[in-house]
Amino acid sequence: MPRTVRIASINVNGIRAATRKGMLEWIDQSDVDIMALQEVRANEEQLTAALPGWRIVHHEALQKGRSGVAVASRVDAGAVRTVLGPEPLDQSGRWIEADFDIDGETLTVVSAYVHSGEDGTPKQDAKYAFLDAMQARLPQLEAHSPLAVVMGDMNVGHRQLDIRNWKGNLKKAGFLPRERAYFDRIFAPAGAEIECVDGTTGIGLGWVDVGRRFAGEVDGPYSWWSNRGQAFDNDTGWRIDYHLATAALAERVAAYRIDRAPSWDTRWSDHAPVVVDYTIGG
Repeated sequence: MPRTVRIASINVNGIRAATRKGMLEWIDQSDVDIMALQEVRANEEQLTAALPGWRIVHHEALQKGRSGVAVASRVDAGAVRTVLGPEPLDQSGRWIEADFDIDGETLTVVSAYVHSGEDGTPKQDAKYAFLDAMQARLPQLEAHSPLAVVMGDMNVGHRQLDIRNWKGNLKKAGFLPRERAYFDRIFAPAGAEIECVDGTTGIGLGWVDVGRRFAGEVDGPYSWWSNRGQAFDNDTGWRIDYHLATAALAERVAAYRIDRAPSWDTRWSDHAPVVVDYTIGG
């Protein structure tokens, strides 16, 4: 009998701070089964202490107190992988894959944390290297598991609908045409030749932006707000936290939501959880 599996992607902006500020109360209320966490910024012992009772697989950055991704679940994961590409990529604590056997079906869950970047600097070069490796990995993931979802803080707004102030960010990291072109290719129909927003051509991978498919052609809904000014209160946000699903898994989506905090002072991260219900098993 198929059942609903609720999966959340959350940039926690430091797991220890998040749990002190209210994340555990959100977990109790949200009834999530699996969480893909980014920017954990903790070691194994600290992460386990912060999330008591959860089964956790974790990829910690070599540089202490930076990055870090994890998958936390109610049941044990099977195979776990952290290899994405050349060594610098795999040392940064930005990619972890976990396989789950759910009632006879294999579900592959990935937590990814893409570099923020800075145009014209080595930070942007690192971001493009990561996006290159991720783009190359997606077809391999789908071949491994037709039911796969890559979640996380991608640090890219794909379309104008994804950033309230898109006109003011056309030349800034996070909305550069070259960055957005990766997502043009990822979301285009599999095998289709397309023209990307940066003027290049590419071949579609056929993955699905669950949030955009579910929300439709509307502004946002946003998942991150700057700490500057009144961005949160005015909902001047960015939609940069995604569920990228294979076409097969996207057909299993039962519900989608972004758990935006009711007010600025009740937030426990600068990102909001992105929560999706998938029908798995049977």
